[in-house]
Amino acid sequence: MAKVEQTPTPGDEPSKALVERERFGGTDRRRNHDPEVEARRPPISSTELSKGPTELAESPGPRVNWRVFIISSIIVVLFSLWAMLAPTTAAGTMQSVVGWIATNLGWYYVVTVTLVIIFVLWVALSKEGSVRLGPDHSRPQYRLFTWVAMLFAAGVGIDMLFYSVTGPITQYITPPTASPESAAAAQDAVVWTMFHYGVAGWSMYALLGMAMGYFAYRWGMPLSIRAALYPLLGRRVRGATGDVIDIFALVGTVFGVATSMGIGVVLLNVGFSWLFGLPEGLALQIALVLVAVVMTIAACTSGVDKGIRLISELNLWSAGAMMLYILVTGKTSFLLNAMVENIGRFVFTLPERTLQTLAYEEGGSEWMAGWTLFFWAFWLAWGPFVGLFLARISRGRTLREFVIAAITAPVLCDFFIVSIFGNSAMSEVLGGNKEFAQLAIDSPEHGWYALLEMFPGAPFLIGLATLSGLLFYLTSANSGAMVMSNFSSSIPDPSVDGAKWLRIFWALVTAFLTVAMLVAGGVTTMEYATLIFALPVTIIAYLVMASFSKVLRMERAEREGLVLRRRSAAAHGGHAPEKTWRQRLAGLRSYPSNKSVAQFAARVVQPALQDVAREFTELGYEAELTTAPNTETGVDEHTLVVNMANHRNFHYQVAAVEAPVPMFGARSMSREIDTYYRLEVFTQTGTEGYDLMGLSRQQIIDDVLDRYEAHLAFLKYSSEHAYASVLTPAVTPATGSIPHVEAKSDDAERPDV
Repeated sequence: MAKVEQTPTPGDEPSKALVERERFGGTDRRRNHDPEVEARRPPISSTELSKGPTELAESPGPRVNWRVFIISSIIVVLFSLWAMLAPTTAAGTMQSVVGWIATNLGWYYVVTVTLVIIFVLWVALSKEGSVRLGPDHSRPQYRLFTWVAMLFAAGVGIDMLFYSVTGPITQYITPPTASPESAAAAQDAVVWTMFHYGVAGWSMYALLGMAMGYFAYRWGMPLSIRAALYPLLGRRVRGATGDVIDIFALVGTVFGVATSMGIGVVLLNVGFSWLFGLPEGLALQIALVLVAVVMTIAACTSGVDKGIRLISELNLWSAGAMMLYILVTGKTSFLLNAMVENIGRFVFTLPERTLQTLAYEEGGSEWMAGWTLFFWAFWLAWGPFVGLFLARISRGRTLREFVIAAITAPVLCDFFIVSIFGNSAMSEVLGGNKEFAQLAIDSPEHGWYALLEMFPGAPFLIGLATLSGLLFYLTSANSGAMVMSNFSSSIPDPSVDGAKWLRIFWALVTAFLTVAMLVAGGVTTMEYATLIFALPVTIIAYLVMASFSKVLRMERAEREGLVLRRRSAAAHGGHAPEKTWRQRLAGLRSYPSNKSVAQFAARVVQPALQDVAREFTELGYEAELTTAPNTETGVDEHTLVVNMANHRNFHYQVAAVEAPVPMFGARSMSREIDTYYRLEVFTQTGTEGYDLMGLSRQQIIDDVLDRYEAHLAFLKYSSEHAYASVLTPAVTPATGSIPHVEAKSDDAERPDV
């Protein structure tokens, strides 16, 4: 039996095969880097990237990140005390800072949001859009309606109801570009609010959500912002650098949620006063904050599946009932005609509005600060919060499905609500109701309820609207408390959330900040604070885009490299090994139990993998075969790993998978059982999709070698197409081929290893 030459002949140059084997299967002796530098640099291969779960996990279970927790708490509490003890000074200072940002950095916010929109669309429409948030065989946890309801409820707060009336009327009375109260201003009035609640915000949610979900569910890293930056920053995300990132995300989240809660209690304050005769004012607003915190604590301790899912679905149904009632009892034809025109105008003017900075308009920076920049900052501040929550509920979705759903389904719901409320208000203003218009501008919360009073059955509608607003508010506060606890913790398992006491703590801190900003000036102060504290989050957005684009190059290289597979393995990775016709026919009637599968794995699969592992080892490779029990199936899993040094390891795993017995074909001739077990092959990214049951020992060995050759083809392709920053170090012309090892058994030839 021929073996690979281990050392060159003295005086001769190293053989090409040896150099190649050292590049792909052993240690590259040509490198002599400083170990400290090597430890600090970002991962340059998928093998190094796969070390992320180990390097990021500071403990086997969830624990509080005290540095992030303490620093973030101090920032929020000190700001809250400042706002409460010196409200006039706080409001004036923030106004000055916002004025400077609007004048000097307005363009930066606009460019950032534009690039985020372009990036998420590029990901969705590219070939990498088929990559799943999890292994290739993973499937969604929630049904479509529940998932969309949770998307919508988590990403939209009660603030949308607040601005749905005052926004369109303000843009009609004092438009940014058109003449006041003109036909052009009327056409754009509702569209501006739709624009502010449209694609931009949901693109930010989609960016952070798909990045965190991808690294958590596909690579096994923690569900966090710092994990999404691991390909870019390497081990540094575990230390002070990662803590700074988490602090930015956490503080921005607290201010974003507090702003939504503050706007919510200002609006609900009027509703509860109307329904129950309570006196309006700060006392009632604070009471509503306290009541909402108690309800939030009760809901958030029940977790995602019980609390948030129930509130999300109820939220969607109540909002839908409210909109349907207004549509039927209001000016139906006008509302439907206006909605169609609004959507059309939004679509065709989206690029222009997205890049509009009002540089040529007098007072343009002031208008931008009060509207577009505030909303962009709002979405940036909410981005880590909603992104993490969306990732938490989207395991198994493809990147394309995730992005398209996030920027369409909830956006259409937003459009429906904004258009119904906005055009109902515009109908009154166009009819000459000047008092209502002024009320909506001066006091948006009273303007919103004043509109509801104009419909038949006003008490019922106001009660329904207040309930809907309360559910919006509770959903944001509930999911916000959960996400804040996650940001202030180190959690290796992405399916686990932060401690319950942490959720309660952040719910209380957020309530304290909400009250402080109400004391310091109400909604205007909240807008100022959001615009300021969202600025650091823009840096996170750019880092995430750079990190995610880097790792998607690996996905592209692997997919295109698989095209070089031999006939025995299709490009998609799902072609089964060649079977005899008797094996194929027997398989049509076979639906074995887990006991039968376990016996086959022990008698045939394990010995075959032992033979291959032994041969790899004798040839000088680092090969390891491990066997681990699976408590769910009762069948041991066998995993063969061949170490490829600085490159992605070869991974061949055989595991049992439960499957339903088909109701058709030969299998349906006997229905004694409903499920059977398949013995499938898994790579690092999921199942290959075929069953090994019934194969011979030699056929399994051949399949392992076919997969190994395909893996070498993938490495060769990636090295030839300049994917060095992700997969492999740069390749010199002298070493541009894959390893080639000849190995023959004593009695028969077999494929080259």
